[in-house]
This record gives sequence, C-alpha cells and structure tokens, in this order.
Amino acid sequence: MKKTILFAAAVLTCCLAMAQSSKEVNWSYSSRKIGDKTYEVHMIATIGGNYHMYAQNVGGDGPIPTSFTFTKSPLIQPSGETKEVGQVIKKFESAWNHDVRYYERTVEFVQVVKLKSNVKTNLAGKVEFMVCNDHECLPPSTVDIKVNIGG
Repeated sequence: MKKTILFAAAVLTCCLAMAQSSKEVNWSYSSRKIGDKTYEVHMIATIGGNYHMYAQNVGGDGPIPTSFTFTKSPLIQPSGETKEVGQVIKKFESAWNHDVRYYERTVEFVQVVKLKSNVKTNLAGKVEFMVCNDHECLPPSTVDIKVNIGG
C-alpha cells in the first residue's frame, strides 16, 4: 500500500511539474496570406515571469531547443524552415558550460506554407520548448498547434 501511495505521489508531482512549464508560456496563432495559395503562419510565444525560452538553435548540448513538428497534410506544403523574429540573447550559462541563445518576454515564429488548392484547412502540429530562469529549469513542455489557413 505504501508503494502505491508513493508511486501515485510521484506521478502527481511529475504531472504538476510538466503542467507548470506550459503555464509560463502562452501561445497565440494566426495566418496571413502573402501570395497566391501562400500563407505565413505566425506562432507567438509570450513568456511569463523571469523565465526565458530557448531558441531553435540553442547553441550546444544541454537545454531543449524550441522545435516544431507539423502534421502531414495532402492540402498543405511547408516551405522552408520556421524563422524566429525577436530579440535573441546569447549568453554564457554555467549550468550548460557554454553560450546559449534564448528569448525573454516574447518571440514570434513564422512558417511559410503553400496550399495545393484554394481551400480552407488547418495547419496542425506540436511545439516543444523549455523555459529556465536564473535558479531553475522547468521540464520541457509540448503544446498542440492548430491554425486556420485559406478560405
């Protein structure tokens, strides 16, 4: 019985810790037509408190970089890499023993996509990210992405 209670407490603690990481970053999504059947998808991260979120190219081993995985669709073709728009900070962090790249307060990620026909659809996927401050890092978090495109 003791082992069951301890196991349940450990699982609950892990779940709460995982939930906290996603609470420190609020995501908003939008799309904008930039050409014939071509759209920019904007994914904006607003980072709370004194936390920072790592860039896609963090600069070495250690912290989990922000990464996007888009669900394959016969209607949508991603074009190029996801770009970052914001004030990137490059700083030595002793926890990782090298320079890292990260964002404070806000960062915008932009992905260009092309529709295969004039339809209304959704770009779906996931974003994985990690936040830290001067004292701690929260466990990585994964958030679902769903953005309306076309129409």
